[in-house]
Amino acid sequence: MKVAIIGGGAAGLFAAIRAKENYPEAEVVIFEKSSKLLAKVKVSGGGRCNVTNGCKSIKELVEGYPRGGKSLKKVFGRFNNQSTMEWFEARGVPIYVQEDNRAFPTSNDSQTIINCLLQEVDKLGVEIELNASVEEIKLKSDEKLVISFKKELKPEIFDKVIVASGGSSQQKSFDWLENLGHKIEVPVPSLFTFNMPKEPIKKLMGLVVNNALVIIQGTKLKSVGSLLITHWGMSGPAVLKLSAFGARLLSEKNYDFKVQVNWVNQPNFEEVQNYLSEITNSNPKKQLSNLRPYDLPDRLWLFLLNKIEFSKLKVWGELSKKGINKLANILTNDVYVIQEKTTFKEEFVTCGGVSLESVDMKTMQSKVIPNLYFAGEVMDVDGITGGYNFQAAWTTGYIAGELQ
Repeated sequence: MKVAIIGGGAAGLFAAIRAKENYPEAEVVIFEKSSKLLAKVKVSGGGRCNVTNGCKSIKELVEGYPRGGKSLKKVFGRFNNQSTMEWFEARGVPIYVQEDNRAFPTSNDSQTIINCLLQEVDKLGVEIELNASVEEIKLKSDEKLVISFKKELKPEIFDKVIVASGGSSQQKSFDWLENLGHKIEVPVPSLFTFNMPKEPIKKLMGLVVNNALVIIQGTKLKSVGSLLITHWGMSGPAVLKLSAFGARLLSEKNYDFKVQVNWVNQPNFEEVQNYLSEITNSNPKKQLSNLRPYDLPDRLWLFLLNKIEFSKLKVWGELSKKGINKLANILTNDVYVIQEKTTFKEEFVTCGGVSLESVDMKTMQSKVIPNLYFAGEVMDVDGITGGYNFQAAWTTGYIAGELQ
């Protein structure tokens, strides 16, 4: 049996390894369009490789996928995040889980993961063809598949083909799969940061608020988590999660919208009012600048005071009821105008690709073309930051590699 893997990323190599393990006598070949395998693995997690997420249940794991989670739930029972950690540890790569549930190799070096995968590929005898860009696939009458390449490589015939070519921001990148009859969901960026060209809060770049609530005005989209101020706007897990779940909607808005930031993650406005009133009663002579509610970062607190035109020298006891309301409002309902996005370079992800309507998610086999399988981001599956996208790659690659 001859098996082709199109794509030399995480999903592709995992699928190749699984296919060769299942069919030791098969000829398994990876075709990678670039000159390097696992390029995305190398840069992920700041070069540490956020290999998966350490959450304890499949129910919790599924919640990390804006698209495809329900479909993945069906196969996480066969290979999930715990399976991933066990797989690498069985091959001499111990994994540790941080407080935020992100999982990394204990070496804190993505090359450790790359070396492990390449060693498995080499040990099993999987062949590798670099600079091999696929132009089209054709189905023969005997249900074998013919792969044609864009350069000097001659067309080859295979019994099985696994497409793990990754995501793309260009719809034309999926034309060769659409031509086979697969439904393609329009690709749009996911996991991006918010640009705020006209907002002075950018002066606070580098500042982190650990537990903010961010809401996109006029929608039901909201997210809680760390928020980072950058020189172009806002980033951090809270923003990235919001951009992932709102990827299509924000694309439709042409990335022109407003966000409300609840800096203290207290949705009950009255409770915040009461808390501020207690401060005025118990610390009437303290200056506003010297007593920060909810332990807000100093620079942020001074910025917010300035934004509502409160003098930092003003004492708490001078605040009227109207003043307390104004302060409570800026803490819980601070509004910013977003104009454009910036791709989060280390976790470049798109939503879109081959529709899950065209895929049998129990086997990853195409519902349109027999003996053709899919793995990874080429499908309309994507996760939030935190190891979820790699986990989707490992799981779908593993299942596709079973060639059922």
